[in-house]
Amino acid sequence: MNVHKSKIDWCTHTWNPVTGCLHGCEYCYARRMISRFKPHGTERPMTDPDSKATGILVEQESEGCFVTTNPIKLVDETGEYVRSTPYPKGFSPTIHMYTLTYPSQRLIPSRIFVSSMGDLFGEWVPDKWITAVFERCKLAPQHTYLFLTKNPKRYRELYEKGLLPADQNMYYGTTITEQDQEYFWSTGHNCFVSIEPLLGPFDKEGTFFGIKWVIIGAQTGPGSDKHKPKRQWIEHIVEGAHKVEIPVFMKNNLSSAWEAELLREHPADIVWPDKT
Repeated sequence: MNVHKSKIDWCTHTWNPVTGCLHGCEYCYARRMISRFKPHGTERPMTDPDSKATGILVEQESEGCFVTTNPIKLVDETGEYVRSTPYPKGFSPTIHMYTLTYPSQRLIPSRIFVSSMGDLFGEWVPDKWITAVFERCKLAPQHTYLFLTKNPKRYRELYEKGLLPADQNMYYGTTITEQDQEYFWSTGHNCFVSIEPLLGPFDKEGTFFGIKWVIIGAQTGPGSDKHKPKRQWIEHIVEGAHKVEIPVFMKNNLSSAWEAELLREHPADIVWPDKT
């Protein structure tokens, strides 16, 4: 749950102050991963009010959302300690209060994907969770923060409330899979789109107005063989983005479809490790 070095090729690290999601996407890798660590069988959270290390698990006022103060210790049916888990409610939306200080503890400038194991901007997430995350980002301005959601209208709602920071080290991304899906754009805010998985063709003209970055990736995991992107789809995206001078980043999983050197372009103001 710390700021972890990541294998996701468009970021260097991930930070998960809020996890879980209710979108129900069948291709979701985060749900599959969290299912490995949630309580299984007869495991249940330890209840020991005298132990600060046990962690506190409470339900938030927003229905189905939870708060933890530490990783939760799990015990078996006899009360014996088994293991600890950061996901005591599995993929249910949870804010992990003990993780909020993590970006400040990492001094090396990094490119951080925030809430890679959930959707921080889902309709179910309380505003105060989101603003708490923003406040912690502001306390560690050495990093670039990359947010990603399937619910971009929440960006708009926060913007209209005056709650969406326009800091230049914060990038607001939208996951789209096909043409004509909504994404957020507003003057003064850095926006990007992550087309992953790429499931259909995109027109060349006018697709990416007002954004600063395009990421493209293929579906992975179960069923991915049935949803392989076509090279022509990728070419159209690249042509459309480059026509308006938007950098394009291709994920490793596009190699078989692209059959050439992958494009690894990025906005100039994003923290990027020296390739040397």
